[in-house]
Amino acid sequence: MAHILLVEDDISLATWVREYLQEQEFTVTHVARGDQVMDVILEHTIDLVLLDVMLPGLNGIEVCRLIRQHKQLPIIMLTARADEFDEVIGLEAGADDYVIKPVRPRALLARINRQLSSNQSQTHSPQELVFGELCINQDAKRVTYQGKEIDLSTSLFSFLSYLAERAGTVVDRDSVFKALKKREYDGQDRRFDVMLSTLRKTFNDDPQKPQKFKTVWGKGYLFVSDAWQDNTQKSE
Repeated sequence: MAHILLVEDDISLATWVREYLQEQEFTVTHVARGDQVMDVILEHTIDLVLLDVMLPGLNGIEVCRLIRQHKQLPIIMLTARADEFDEVIGLEAGADDYVIKPVRPRALLARINRQLSSNQSQTHSPQELVFGELCINQDAKRVTYQGKEIDLSTSLFSFLSYLAERAGTVVDRDSVFKALKKREYDGQDRRFDVMLSTLRKTFNDDPQKPQKFKTVWGKGYLFVSDAWQDNTQKSE
């Protein structure tokens, strides 16, 4: 029975979401303020967070970043805005997915189950991928680069692992969506472009002249396997 933390200050919305998820046999804890979230996460075993964007205390983006500093667990953001700003900022802050209000029960349940399933399936592979100073431990869901541990959201970790497993091969967007989102690419969803941009920032890859993560025009994404060595070693 998964334990979901619902962070929503709209009490009527929070009430029916909690009741609906409890009917689906989830355990649900609800808080109405952003500054209450970390206390709950640190005191309880939480499997997934449903996080509203507009909150008293701390807003959802700030809370999302704060969670990522301590925990690697799925985060689905709830937003009343359908524009790209929320999507880009939310994903860069570490969210794994987002749902636009008004929330549809079955759609929300599908998003939750997808994230929980993805999170659990990552524990089934003990493989460790090493490229120069980059190490991806798929069993522990742990990434280190240049001797430092890198905090990534569940979705970013999955995307990085998927690209790294296919290092040196251009992977098209449709394949990425089918593998990681279990659906075909609709030609408009930019979430993986946003994630690639976030990975570039995280690993100091110049977005103007990327060396580690490349976008091949009209084809897809490329993880460059020989771009992760120490610069001094590469020049020798």
